[in-house]
Amino acid sequence: MKNLEIKNQILTPQKTVYSILFAIAISHMLNDLLQAVIPAMYPILKNKLDLSFTQIGLITFTFQITASFLQPFIGYYTDKNPKPFSLAIGMLFTLTGILVLSRADTFTILLASAALVGLGSSIFHPEASRVAFLGSGGKRGLAQSIFQLGGNTGTAIGPLLVALIVIPYGQSNIAWFVVFSIIGIFVMSKIGVWYKKQIDLNRHKQIVKQINHTISKKKVRISVGILLILIFSKSFYTSSMSSYYTFYLIQKFNVSVLQAQYYLFWFLGSVALGTLIGGPLGDKFGRKHIIWFSILGAAPFALMLPFANLFWTSILAVIIGTIIASAFSAILVYAQELMPDKVGMISGMFFGFAFGMGGLGSALLGVLADKTSIEFVYTVCSFLPLIGVLAYFLPNLKKL
Repeated sequence: MKNLEIKNQILTPQKTVYSILFAIAISHMLNDLLQAVIPAMYPILKNKLDLSFTQIGLITFTFQITASFLQPFIGYYTDKNPKPFSLAIGMLFTLTGILVLSRADTFTILLASAALVGLGSSIFHPEASRVAFLGSGGKRGLAQSIFQLGGNTGTAIGPLLVALIVIPYGQSNIAWFVVFSIIGIFVMSKIGVWYKKQIDLNRHKQIVKQINHTISKKKVRISVGILLILIFSKSFYTSSMSSYYTFYLIQKFNVSVLQAQYYLFWFLGSVALGTLIGGPLGDKFGRKHIIWFSILGAAPFALMLPFANLFWTSILAVIIGTIIASAFSAILVYAQELMPDKVGMISGMFFGFAFGMGGLGSALLGVLADKTSIEFVYTVCSFLPLIGVLAYFLPNLKKL
């Protein structure tokens, strides 16, 4: 009788576990808040260490490539061997990177701190995305949006905290961010306990079996390729904003470093808003339609931005951030539904590719800015959202 009860428990569709979804969102917020400290420090580090835009791009490139390269491999490994407490281990690497950043006085040490934070991120994201998938209860778009909202909220808060804590008092005050690492380790350890119980029940395997489609393997590969191209478009454009928006505002409109950080905060806040609405809208209207709108829909506003004054630049940046950010949750869940037996690998691949393209974009745009100007960079990047037209060729997945 006891065995029958356990079997029924496994076969019953899991309900949405909101406590876990919000806990993993908080974890994502803390993880990405700490990541956001690096680009938020660029204006200070550029002046203190006399860095070029190319060197700034290489710092981002180091972080993004470290974060991206390992993620698919970690995801592939944890598909077969889930590691519930790897989330907390990843945060330990991030904590170390933040401490190194607080004392960095050479370009080489800056690269080392960026690599440590990137390594922490590569460990965190695949398993964290699986936790969101496992706790979704079938509301996968909503779950991924809550998860992503946490990350984008952290990315938005990071520069604001740097403006309040670090800019007035100096680089060494970055060490105070270790407090967020410690909180993250505590929360992630609690999530790990819940996650381990789900593994013991094999409940995650049952969820995978509930997802099916009839798309051929060739069409799946083509669709994944299209999704990666769309991620390239989104990541390159977002990188131009997160890494160089403050410099653009300072150079074109003569705002102060502190004012530029506030404008960056509003842009990153709009990204958080877009992330929140993208997943549920994908659940309701279909992920292909949201992907189509999110990338291509930002194009008119991106094309206008290089010609706007300060007021309209800030407005257009918020509109662009809201629209373009709604894509990622829909893209990731769409990809997971294309390959439902490889959730960790797909999550790692797409998070990793997004980080990698963001890092590559930052490096290339830094070189371009040194050779031309920041304003020219934004003119070039304004055409990137037009790549969203490729979403037309994605197959329609049946609502599951």
